[in-house]
Amino acid sequence: MQFDSDLGPVSPALRERLAPGGILRAGINLSNFLLVSARTEDGGPAGVSPDMARAIADHLGVALRYVPYASPALLADAAARDEWDIGLIGAEPQRAESIAFTPAYAEIEATYLVPAGSRLTSIAAVDAPGVRIAVTGKTAYGLWLDRNIREAELVRTATMDETLADFRDRNLEALAGLRARLNSDLTELPGAHILDGRFMAVQQAIGVPRSHDGSEAAIAWLTRFVERARASGFVAELIRKHGVHDLSVAQS
Repeated sequence: MQFDSDLGPVSPALRERLAPGGILRAGINLSNFLLVSARTEDGGPAGVSPDMARAIADHLGVALRYVPYASPALLADAAARDEWDIGLIGAEPQRAESIAFTPAYAEIEATYLVPAGSRLTSIAAVDAPGVRIAVTGKTAYGLWLDRNIREAELVRTATMDETLADFRDRNLEALAGLRARLNSDLTELPGAHILDGRFMAVQQAIGVPRSHDGSEAAIAWLTRFVERARASGFVAELIRKHGVHDLSVAQS
């Protein structure tokens, strides 16, 4: 699928900044099944975010190399280690200390699942004394909860599967997560239900390490790319192409 919007010429300096040696290294979060929804025949990532990276490489006229990570935390932590040139990840203030972000190209709702018979009936009711919220640490929505939860207790684990097990085995009061993941978790939790609404939307963006020289010029060009990709319908077409539900084009 081609994204044909004209972004103008790319200077040699910008091309070298974004793709040293003619290869764009794209950090990909494998744990987000809305953005990496399949695998290629050789086992590589396939989905909306790999296709976004491919379109960027095509516009730059360079080769593409995917750099996969098992979680967004690992991808973000690698920003200072020169492992990737662009990272496709949720934009969060904590991550912005080491990563410069474009505006979002897509967004994903995050909400709560509660067990059968729960007294919690609204998003606002979850942040209360005595409520324990199971959450996967260092996810974009987990970082948001770190900043915004005042009364409830956050019970953090390393992976989404561990978070589900913790919620179930410890009889916690709420499970935080992406709506699509929570919908699948319902099959393992008889009587549980997902609360209406959302507590936030994860803003999926493209980032570059702040530690690299020329990051301002790089992020300015990538911002134009994202804005054109949204406005042209390219992001929407990628979502349709991969048949992804619960993923929306980000609003400007």
